Order: sequence, then C-alpha cells, then structure tokens
Amino acid sequence: MTTAQTTELDVQPTPLALLLLGREADPKSERGVECPGDLPSPSDPDLVERARAAKEKLGDKVFVLGHHYQRDEVIQFADVTGDSFKLARDAAARPEAEYIVFCGVHFMAESADILTSDDQKVVLPDLAAGCSMADMATAEQVAECWDVLTEAGVAEQVVPVSYMNSSADIKAFTGRHGGTICTSSNARKALEWAFAQGEKVLFLPDQHLGRNTAVRDMGMSLEDCVVYNPHKPNGGLTAEQLRDAKMILWRGHCSVHGRFSLESVEDVRARIPGVNVLVHPSAGTRSWRRRTTSARPSTSSRPWRPPPPAPSGPSARS
Repeated sequence: MTTAQTTELDVQPTPLALLLLGREADPKSERGVECPGDLPSPSDPDLVERARAAKEKLGDKVFVLGHHYQRDEVIQFADVTGDSFKLARDAAARPEAEYIVFCGVHFMAESADILTSDDQKVVLPDLAAGCSMADMATAEQVAECWDVLTEAGVAEQVVPVSYMNSSADIKAFTGRHGGTICTSSNARKALEWAFAQGEKVLFLPDQHLGRNTAVRDMGMSLEDCVVYNPHKPNGGLTAEQLRDAKMILWRGHCSVHGRFSLESVEDVRARIPGVNVLVHPSAGTRSWRRRTTSARPSTSSRPWRPPPPAPSGPSARS
C-alpha cells in the first residue's frame, strides 16, 4: 500500500481504551492484574546477557517455551512460541531436552510437566507467575461443590469439563470424575462429548467460556445455565436449581477478558467506523451480543440437540 492509499484513522486512545491496555486501574478487577504505565525494566540490568550465556552453555539440554503474552526480551530466547497447550505438546515432543523452561504461568508449567517424561525437569522462572482465573478454583472448593451436587441428587448426572487454564489439581479432579479438559477452540466438541455421557455439565473455572459456548454456539438458553459461587453456602444455589440446570458454571473468569464490555466495543466502533471486532469466548456475554464476530462461527440459530449416546464400556470415558 502506498502512502497516498493509506487511510488515516482516528485511533487516539480514550480513557476507556487506556483502561483496557492496563494503564489505569480497575477497582472491580482482582488483585494483581493492574499493569499501570510501561513495563518495568528487569531487576538485573545484565539479565538478558546472563540468560543468553546460560542458553548457549546448556545448548540442546534446554528447551525454552515462550507464551504469546511474554515481552520481547523473553521471547527472543524462546525455541518455540504459542498458546499454553501447544507449548506443552511441543515440550513433550522434545524428550532429549533435560530442562524445559516454560516462560508463562504456573498452570502452563504444570501442563508441560504432566505431558513430559519423568526424566525431564520443567522450570517455571517465576514461581509467583499465576493466572487469576486458575486461582479462582481450588481443589478443596471443587470437592465441596461435588458434595453439594451429591446431596442434591444430581452428581451421577454431571460430567465435569475443565478449561485448560486450570491447575493440575482441578485437571485431576476432572479425570477422576469421568470428565475432560478443553481449550477455547474445542470447547463445543468437549461439551457435545460430555452431554453424550451425562445430562449436566459442571464447567470450570471460566464461566464465560462455558456460557458462551453453550448459548452462542450450541443454542442453549441462559435459563439452562446457573452459576455456582464457591464463596456462598451450597454455591448460592438450591437443589431445585441444580436439578433444572444443564450447565453448572463455576464462578470464575479471566480478569483481563472481563475488562472488555459492550461499552468498550462501542468506543472502538465510534472511533473506527466499519472495524471488525473479534471477541474471545472468555469475554463476558455482553461483549459479543451486538454485531461482533466471535472466534468461532455461531450456530445458535439451529436448535441444539444432544448427540446419540456414546458406546458403553470401560473405554467410554477414556
């Protein structure tokens, strides 16, 4: 495109846009997600050179995974980049690497540790690097939730489906109860599988991904969904609500995706007419309900029906 063909757009940041970029604080967000101002410099000014020297010395013994969200100073050392599940699979495909350095957050490193061999050591450079959403569901809370479902007489009908962005403890709980793990791109396939196994789904820890997939992609209604709040007795739900629900959504969410709202979409559209808005399924429902383009095409205009029952037997839930 030549200079003469370039169209000047009014893309000056507004207060709302700056908030979404993390340059202001949102008191409604969880602790630890505010990112005011520019990125800080490394505490050690020689850190980049030290990292380069260490990587050269270790050679093929080390395999560095760089998540898409990392800053450029980190990404320059990554042998591969991608989302968390892709990186965990990349690590498993390198059995000759003695050390796997995962530049991401703790649930990502746990996933890589699960998939790699016992001889490999997975290193998380910053043990304090966490995901606020993954931290919204603890093993103790989920075990208590299952007790509530059991007392309501619905546990045998429930299949847990957990988002990849969850702790190893939650993944283990999901497996013990015959469930499955999904990513944002295959959440619908996972839900279709789950409804072939049982009548209800416990979806955790991201309520928005569960709700958006069930309602927007599979044609269910919002009335089919209830939200289990681990900070309230019995999750804040009655036994009747649990019996009537198809989707039991854990009260968790991505703190960053949660900042996007209908107002932020309208703000962008007002400044850039005709812009295409892409909405991740972890964003709140109101973000995509007015003329947005989702990450996956919607089929909500076609009524969803559960698939035929899956074959029974020992391997039915493998």
